[in-house]
Amino acid sequence: MKRNLFAACALFALLSGTLAQKPNILLIISDDLNTRIGPYMEIVRHTPSLDRLAAEGIRFTRAYCQFPLCGPSRASLMSGLHPETNGILENIDRPGSYRVENPALSDHPSLAGFFREKGYYTARVSKIYHMGVPGGIEQGAPGGDDPDSWDYAYNVLGPETNSQGTLELLSPGNLHYGSNFSRMILKDGLELTQADYLATSQAIAILENRAGKLPLQGSNKHKEKAEAPFFLALGLVRPHVPFIAPENCYEPYHENAVQLPPVEIGDNVPEQALRRQNMKIWKMSEIQKKQTISAYMASVRFMDQQVGRVLDALDRLDLREETIVIFISDHGYNLGEHDCWSKVSLWEGSVRVPLIISYPGNKRMHGTTCETITELIDLYPTLTALCGLSEEQPAVLQGKSLAGYIKDNKALDEDTYAYTISYGGEGASVRTPNWRYTRWGEDVMEGNEELYDHHTDPEETINLAKQADKQDVLTEMRGILESSRRKARVKMGIAPE
Repeated sequence: MKRNLFAACALFALLSGTLAQKPNILLIISDDLNTRIGPYMEIVRHTPSLDRLAAEGIRFTRAYCQFPLCGPSRASLMSGLHPETNGILENIDRPGSYRVENPALSDHPSLAGFFREKGYYTARVSKIYHMGVPGGIEQGAPGGDDPDSWDYAYNVLGPETNSQGTLELLSPGNLHYGSNFSRMILKDGLELTQADYLATSQAIAILENRAGKLPLQGSNKHKEKAEAPFFLALGLVRPHVPFIAPENCYEPYHENAVQLPPVEIGDNVPEQALRRQNMKIWKMSEIQKKQTISAYMASVRFMDQQVGRVLDALDRLDLREETIVIFISDHGYNLGEHDCWSKVSLWEGSVRVPLIISYPGNKRMHGTTCETITELIDLYPTLTALCGLSEEQPAVLQGKSLAGYIKDNKALDEDTYAYTISYGGEGASVRTPNWRYTRWGEDVMEGNEELYDHHTDPEETINLAKQADKQDVLTEMRGILESSRRKARVKMGIAPE
C-alpha cells in the first residue's frame, strides 16, 4: 500500500513537470569509452540500450573529461574538483586517495558521500575509482575507492585474461596487459563469467532489495536506510583492454569490414601531441589495427548489453519513474585518429566523453540534445540541484550545474569552455564552442601550441597556431587556459593569485 501511494505521488509529480525532492540515482560509468556509439553517431543497432536511454533523457554532445586517464578522471568527477586541485595526477590504488594527496580535503565528501550524508542509501558495484584492469580486478581489489562514500561496496572478482578462451596479442610492441591491445572471443554463454555481467547482476540484486523496501531488523538507523532513496554507482570495465566479449558481440564487426580512419597530420603539430602513435608504442600491422577496432566495438556492444539489463530491471521493479539515470565514461579513446591510439592524448577523441542524463521529471526534454560545452566535474552540482540539495553542497565544487538544461529547457550557452590536462599537467587544453587550444609546457614557446577551428576542422588536422590571421584568437585562448589553470591549481582555503 505504501509503495503504491509513493508511485501515485511520483506519477502526479511527473505529470506536473517535477520530480520528488529525493529521487533515486543510478550512475553508470563505462571505462575507456569514446563517442563512437549509437547516440552520437549513425551506427545502426550498435548500442541499442544506450540509444534507448538517450531517447529517455538528454544527450550532452560536447562533454569533456578533466584528464584522459582513469584514475585522475574518476577522482575528479567524484570529488567535483579538478585533478590539480585534488592532487590525483596519476593512477593511484589507495583508499581515499584524494583525501590523502590533499589533506585540506580530508572532510570533503565525494559525490556519493554527500548523498550518503543527506540520508541516501549508497552502494558501489565494481570500478568507480581507479582499479587495475587487469591486475586488480582478478583479486577482487577495491583499488583507489573511497570507503566513506558507501553503505555497501561490492568488488567484482573477474577472470579477465584468465577467461576460458584464447587470448590474442594484437600489439607486438607493447607486452604489458592493461595497456596493450589484445582480444578474446568467448563462446556464447561464457559471458556470465565476466566482470561486467557479474557486476550488473549484483546491481540488479541491489535494485531488487531497494524495491522491496522491507523493514530491516536492528536499529532505527538501519530502518531509515531501508526506506531511504538510493544512490547506486555501477562501474562497467569494458571496453577497457583486454577486449573480451562473446561471439555474438563480435559478429557485427568483422575485421575485414573495418575501415581505418584517415591519418592527416600537419607538419607543425608538436611532437608531444604524437606520443601515442602506433609505431612509437604498439607497432601494429594494418590487420592488427582492424582487429583492435573490431574487438573494441565488440566490447562496447557487450557493455551495452549490461546497460540494457539494468534498465530492464528498473522498469520491471517500477523504479524507473522515480530514478535519475546517468551514463558516462571516464574519458574518450583514440582508435587511429592522427595515428594515435588509446587514451592520455589531448585530441578531441580522447577527451570527449558520452554524457546522457535521464531525468523523469521533465519528459519534454527526453530524446533531446544539448550542445553546451560541459565537463565531468559538472556532474556533482548537477545531481545536487536535481535533488533539491544545491544550497547544502560543498562550497569548493568547481563544476557548474546542468540542471537548467535538464529541468528548465535552458538555451544553449556559448560562453562555456572545458579544461583538460594530461601527463601530470605537462599538457593542457581548453575547448570552447569554436576552438581547441592545447599547450605543451607551462609557458608559450616556439612550436608548443596547437589551435584548431572546430567549425571547419572537427578532426583537428590543421594547426592554426602560427597563422597571422588567428593571433587574436590565439591570445584569447591563451588567456582562457591561464585562467583555467590558476583556478584548478588553487589550494583549498587559499585564494588564487
